[in-house]
Amino acid sequence: MSATTVIRPLRADERADWQPLWKGYLDFYKTSVPPETYDVTWSRLQDPGERMFVLGATVGGKLVGIVHYLYHRSCWTVADYCYLQDLFVAPEARKLGLGRALIEAVYERARADGASRVHWLTHETNATARALYDTLADRPGFIQYRKLF
Repeated sequence: MSATTVIRPLRADERADWQPLWKGYLDFYKTSVPPETYDVTWSRLQDPGERMFVLGATVGGKLVGIVHYLYHRSCWTVADYCYLQDLFVAPEARKLGLGRALIEAVYERARADGASRVHWLTHETNATARALYDTLADRPGFIQYRKLF
């Protein structure tokens, strides 16, 4: 990363910069959400009463990467878990170490907030991301099941 790279929480006035990155994440996974989900998500990310957060990676002052994370309780520990939900770096900013930097920033905040673990999911076909993730965390072998409503 260069000296002009900054990882920081996004401000309320940065929605116009955030939204295309989140859309890029959704597009990567060939999915979409309705406009109201963008509205509610941004509102939650900016609400100090919510346990959902967003960090951004800026290069030369331009927002080029985001990570969403949230805290949740567990029956297995007293401390909360931190779920790293969405990570995206714009194609033109890849190979700069921003994905690693964003994950490590979540680790730092989760430790400071007393979380007992950070966990996340990725698709099995996301080989590029998995190559990075394999250097940053353990893969415990669990398989996800879900039912959508």
